Amino acid sequence: MKIYGGLRSYDLKEVPAQAQRAEALGFDGVSFGELAHDVFLLCALALEHTSRLRVGTSIAIAFPRSPMIVAHTAWDLQRMSGGRFELGLGTQVKGHNERRFSVPWSPPAPRIREYIQSLRAIWDCWQNGAPLDYQGRHYTFTLMTPEFNPGPIDAPSPPVYLAAVGQAMCRAAGEAADGLLMHSFNTRRYTEEVVLPMVAQGAKRAGRPLDSLMVSAGGMIATGATEAQVHAARENSRRRIAFYGSTRTYKAVLDAHEWGDTCLRLHELSLQGKWSEMPKLVDDTMLDTFCVSGAYDQIGPRLKECFGAYAQRIGLGLPEDPRHEDRLGALIEELHRD
Repeated sequence: MKIYGGLRSYDLKEVPAQAQRAEALGFDGVSFGELAHDVFLLCALALEHTSRLRVGTSIAIAFPRSPMIVAHTAWDLQRMSGGRFELGLGTQVKGHNERRFSVPWSPPAPRIREYIQSLRAIWDCWQNGAPLDYQGRHYTFTLMTPEFNPGPIDAPSPPVYLAAVGQAMCRAAGEAADGLLMHSFNTRRYTEEVVLPMVAQGAKRAGRPLDSLMVSAGGMIATGATEAQVHAARENSRRRIAFYGSTRTYKAVLDAHEWGDTCLRLHELSLQGKWSEMPKLVDDTMLDTFCVSGAYDQIGPRLKECFGAYAQRIGLGLPEDPRHEDRLGALIEELHRD
């Protein structure tokens, strides 16, 4: 099992040192979500200041960016890192696309499938000299002159991973992507009953073996060196569950546990701006359904039991207190051994 780290700060001035800490601790990689900072800048800094660590986006929001723009950025990062960059894409929900990014919305699964196909066509043109002739319903790319062609790189094309929650997106991941980035708003039941069967269906449709896809575990992990740290991590997970649970696009996850009404109540509170009240709707039963908890020296078997059957990688955060890094390092070694 590969262990990827989540950095504690996305401040550009702090990313290099944090990435080096993750590499020294034995993490296999780090990944950056796109929240309040440009995810590709974060990746560039982490790659520049490490030598072994794999670095990826989890996720870069796709539709506000042309596939050509993303192709150039990913190609440059793959070149400068000698092949350590991983491109994770996500579609975001309708409201954010239309109201935060001011881009048109359409059913995301067919569009992201073409997005990934476009990237591969562009990279094939640059790497192998193939004519650029991708023509789909959503994207068309037929022009590449020498001045705008960065040329081949001495590394494979970046792997393209897709974040997915709903059935159509999970099928698209199985059909078109190199791997699946499961959402942290996920449960074991939803994974087993919805996510993995849909991914398998998409892979079968494309004639691809399912075991050729990398799968990054879903759900949340609350851990730390002390009981107080675990408790704080659990409460943070409770807040995250309330936040994601207020998004009606993700209602299907709660429906799997007959908690759909909670989604609607959370959504109403979010519209009223009552963010501090929302975590009160997430009781401990719901929290434990979404979250695996335990101290560094206890959680290893729980992580293996929860994720080992299907996931090739999981994510753990860097400790806030450097004095506890040796305990996290021991956990990483434990997970690597088996």
